[in-house]
Amino acid sequence: MLHPITKDPEFVHALKDKQAALMLALSNTATADIPGITQAGIPGQIYLTPVLDAEFVTTGKVASMPNIAETPKGVPTPALITRAVHLLRPFAHIALLDLGLKQLPQTDATIHRFEIPPSGNIAKDADIDAKTVFEKGVSFGQGYSLQSDYLILGESVPSGTTTARATALALGYDADDLFSSSFKSVPEDIRTQTVEAALSLIADKADIWHVLGAVSDNMLLFVAGFLVGVNGRFPILLAGGTQMACALLVADSLARHIGHSFCADNVALATTKWVAQDTHSDIRALLEMASFDTKALYSDFDFSQSDHPALKLYDEGEAKEGVGAGGALVYAMLNDLDKETITRQVEGFLG
Repeated sequence: MLHPITKDPEFVHALKDKQAALMLALSNTATADIPGITQAGIPGQIYLTPVLDAEFVTTGKVASMPNIAETPKGVPTPALITRAVHLLRPFAHIALLDLGLKQLPQTDATIHRFEIPPSGNIAKDADIDAKTVFEKGVSFGQGYSLQSDYLILGESVPSGTTTARATALALGYDADDLFSSSFKSVPEDIRTQTVEAALSLIADKADIWHVLGAVSDNMLLFVAGFLVGVNGRFPILLAGGTQMACALLVADSLARHIGHSFCADNVALATTKWVAQDTHSDIRALLEMASFDTKALYSDFDFSQSDHPALKLYDEGEAKEGVGAGGALVYAMLNDLDKETITRQVEGFLG
């Protein structure tokens, strides 16, 4: 079952039984190296999280390390969910966006490269050429030819909710308490100190590109540009939580800044039940800050039919979204996959 979060995305229901392409935006930010700020991966090797996620979604195994990424508490990556859906109702194709990776995934899947370096620690200056990254996204969106009925666009960017929070605040949105986290008990002191340090760097900056270059991340800027470039030519499900909500706000702000008309009629955010019902964030409030009517929904999927201890941690709030899981689950529901079938497929990866 699908549930609206904001305005009911009626066009999504017309996608029933149709096939989507999946695209994953992958990036590294040195913000993730701050001790304790994220649990999206292996401590000391967080930079490998998007690499391992991409390998698993595209091949069903990882090549860059012996095992799939999991948090210190044993929560496996949401890439398992996306992979499970792909096996049950295959995506038309899967493509990867290298938006600043330290290491490329080992996979035969298409990897689009844009010569974008990993971004720095926002507490010290992310040092992004924000205008160039955004413009590369616009150009890619303008030239992108969809080879399926619609596109699901997901991400894997460890500590991306922290950079998204800094980005939204830097753009003037009253969004300080609205962003989610991979943690059940959110490390607010670390995240708040990081965001405050980032915002202090831009106190005397007026140029929007300099501001975003200091406090944002490559994924947000590129995806915002991509959305502006596509400009409603085909349906897009933004597969993610509060990070993707922020990408919509960045697209809104920058389209207005450059005087570009941005059609969001064919865009909807698709997330998980764990994000939609998260008491530590508010994705609805974030989306309602846009200057246009935002459309968002989630599927009523959880791991209530599983006894696997690692998967039960999802239902306890230890992991919520990522690697396109929300969009994949909406795609699954549109293709009549039920909760039990998806659960058993995910369990099969864990032995």
